[in-house]
Amino acid sequence: MKKLFFFLLLSTSVTAQKKEISLSDAVLQQGRKFGPDRIANFQWIPEGSSYSYCSKDWTILFKSEVSSDKDQELIKIADINTVLTTDFANFFGMSWLNDHEICLNDGSKVYSFDLSSKTGKKIQKVEDGAENQSFHAASNQLSYTLGNNLYLLKADGKKVSITKNTDKNIVSGQSIARNEFGISNGIFWSKSGNRLAFYQKNETNVHAYPLLDITQTPGELMEIKYPMAGQKSEEPRIGIYQVKKNKTVYISPRGDKDDYFTNLTFTPDDQYIIVAEVNRDQNHLWLNLYDAKSGKFIKTILEETNDRWVEPEHAAYFPTKTSTNFVWISEKNGFNNLYYYDINGKLLKQLTNHTFVVKDILTTSKDGKTMYYSATGPNPMNTLVYSVDFEGNSVLETREEGTHAFSLSSDGIYYYDAFSSGTVPHKAMLWTNNGKMAKPLITSKEKLDDYLIGQTETGTIKANDGSDLYYRMIKPSNFDASKKYPVMVYVYGGPHAQMVTNTWLFGANLWMHWMANQGYIIYTLDNHGSGERGFDFESKIHRHLGDLEMEDQLLGVRFLRSLPYVDSTRLAVHGWSFGGFMTTSLMLRQPGVFKVGVAGGPVTDWKYYEIMYGERYMDRPEQNKEGYEKASLLNYADKLTGNLLLIHGTVDDVVVMQHNYALVQKFVEAGKQMDFFPYPMHKHNVIGKDRVHLIEKILSYILEKNQ
Repeated sequence: MKKLFFFLLLSTSVTAQKKEISLSDAVLQQGRKFGPDRIANFQWIPEGSSYSYCSKDWTILFKSEVSSDKDQELIKIADINTVLTTDFANFFGMSWLNDHEICLNDGSKVYSFDLSSKTGKKIQKVEDGAENQSFHAASNQLSYTLGNNLYLLKADGKKVSITKNTDKNIVSGQSIARNEFGISNGIFWSKSGNRLAFYQKNETNVHAYPLLDITQTPGELMEIKYPMAGQKSEEPRIGIYQVKKNKTVYISPRGDKDDYFTNLTFTPDDQYIIVAEVNRDQNHLWLNLYDAKSGKFIKTILEETNDRWVEPEHAAYFPTKTSTNFVWISEKNGFNNLYYYDINGKLLKQLTNHTFVVKDILTTSKDGKTMYYSATGPNPMNTLVYSVDFEGNSVLETREEGTHAFSLSSDGIYYYDAFSSGTVPHKAMLWTNNGKMAKPLITSKEKLDDYLIGQTETGTIKANDGSDLYYRMIKPSNFDASKKYPVMVYVYGGPHAQMVTNTWLFGANLWMHWMANQGYIIYTLDNHGSGERGFDFESKIHRHLGDLEMEDQLLGVRFLRSLPYVDSTRLAVHGWSFGGFMTTSLMLRQPGVFKVGVAGGPVTDWKYYEIMYGERYMDRPEQNKEGYEKASLLNYADKLTGNLLLIHGTVDDVVVMQHNYALVQKFVEAGKQMDFFPYPMHKHNVIGKDRVHLIEKILSYILEKNQ
């Protein structure tokens, strides 16, 4: 076992002078009262190296220069509201149009304001109920959805109905594939604003799943379209709306009609669309080129296949506005790396060959010769910033380990670097592009210094295949190594997630520190399948969800039992979503290891889960009967020996409540007593003030039962 960090927030010798954090504050105030100080809304101002930021409450806009320590107040949001007779609450959603004019966009209305003349005007305003707004600043056009249709407000304010589908099963302009494959929106503007691409999905064959709305008398059913593994899926298309001609052409999958479309983008010249098509089995990718005017297929630029899965999550990136050469992020060599192609699919250069994960492309320098990207670096707990030229020469730009945010000035001379780590709550500074410190901006004090906060230790243990498994351990503020402590294992363990990170509190929730101060050790381990470790580490779970993940978690338990201060007879486990699946799996498939388990929103049988995620990791039920059967927790209800609490939001549209209902029924049939708690009208997680109730429910159950 190798320890990476040891973090002591407070000396236990002065605990008598420290304050205790209430559970309510621990839940609700982590990012507020106790959150590190930050530069609010930092933005570079166009055409230079001046920058702007906001007051802590985002209601005052300031300007500063890299070379000056003096800040200038530009304007208050209240003054703008007076001039424009608007009701903007703050500068959230603000962007710079040029060096003296800003755009204000609160999601329902868009205004411009000239800071020199102190005048402004309305650009666009959408009707009530509009969603998915997408504003194209260069042309002053605003697209949005209303119901299942897509609309456009042209620069003159004229409203255009791009789609007019009366069939509610035909949905346009919204994200598709249940937000998998990096999909987060459904509307895509070309650079000029002359064309607008959008996703459209036909959900006719997708099962209408019932959720109960108890706010009505009598209760009413709310139907959602929920495609379960192995069943019929949505059928996607891509519409390309020609703004000047008021005409739409459509692109359909070239393979099966339920293939996936993702990573859509226009080329810089507006002439073509590049989009990834992935087959439903998710083991074959085609990156295709289409004519943006006619929708005609031109060619397949590149293909990728893998026996486990292929999962593109980033659109083709064009480093310059004058070339159709693009950068593609692929993990075909085992880790996400950057590949430079021409539009015909010729590989011009593999730009990076890291044995760690490239996370995202950030920007390109003004001269187009250098590209900046984020990556973990050798320590997967980090998020660092690198640059690379188009000969493949890569340079680490960030100076300290941690989790970094980055922004390059419009003139390319400076960059903004803000980061936190386990030992730095938050720090922001400006650097020159040749690596010299230009200006320190803020170094936040640790706001928890006056409170009883214990020690956080991070380190690694070895998996059975020799790979490192990263863990986080939180100890009580009055920790005494001569005593024995019960343990709560907090687990997620699923794909794309990483619980142990080199950021403030090492990625922990503040309520974990509250629980530690009740005399507990809080332990988290990122097992195989979790994010930011490369394809082999993540994909070993294919077709057998739960098996290798539990094996790793049990190695964590063995490590805990080796510690002289751990009471191995009092182990509890808690997790939500995939972590709920892991919690319940450990309680039922490894009975006796944990005395108590609390599972929130758990997947209990993968055949009840959605197609896009579930079939990637498990294939279809008919293709992997053994894997589905082995992973189904419904088959192990009679094995329960400890205390188990199941929790679910009653209108969960991600892990539908059928999962927990089916498992509870099996417990009844097996004559096993357990506990169940619903959160009425909450979706996949319990948010808002009710979250305090949730965390209290979880922790009090563990404190009561883990005796």
